[in-house]
Amino acid sequence: MDTTSRTEDELAGLDIAALLRYGVTAPRGPMRTSLFGDGAVGAAVLLGRLGTEPRSVAFLAETVRAGGLAHALTLPEPLPRPEAAGLVRDWLAAAASLAGGVRADDTAARWLRAVASVIELRQSVRR
Repeated sequence: MDTTSRTEDELAGLDIAALLRYGVTAPRGPMRTSLFGDGAVGAAVLLGRLGTEPRSVAFLAETVRAGGLAHALTLPEPLPRPEAAGLVRDWLAAAASLAGGVRADDTAARWLRAVASVIELRQSVRR
């Protein structure tokens, strides 16, 4: 996917859950590239619009790395704001539905860290 031709609204309109379902356990290649490229930027746009701080997403990434996707799904509030928490809970559920084990947990944690980095970058450019 060519992100240079996509608007923020188009990236925000991507089916992030589907990208996670197909990309988290995919070998290196187009699906993984889409997840970490367009998917990470689209997720960052959505979460940024909801006022999510990058440190919150980074903390969630470390929680996923330490306890796995299944554990992260048990969190009553994976992110501080209810709208963001609901959104990310759907994404975690999509990734956890694969039962991909530690490898999927690690990939999901790396993806969440990438999302946090994009949010942080976008915030620093706007300041």
